[in-house]
Amino acid sequence: ILEELTFAKALLADGFEEALIGHTQGPNVVAVYEYGMCIHILMERDGMTQEEADEFFSFNIECAYVGDYTPIYMYEE
Repeated sequence: ILEELTFAKALLADGFEEALIGHTQGPNVVAVYEYGMCIHILMERDGMTQEEADEFFSFNIECAYVGDYTPIYMYEE
């Protein structure tokens, strides 16, 4: 996955490598991360509660748009 994303010059979410689950196809290949795994990483790595991790992720990561190669986040239900 990382090789394809690097080749496509896709942007990655630093520190969330374990949550990387794939990439899109098309004119702009972007990294796809699993939301629940991102929350787990914030809780384990940064000592946040689930509520804190949800709020932090929503405000600082999920809503950050940095161009056509911005990663996307999948919610598994």
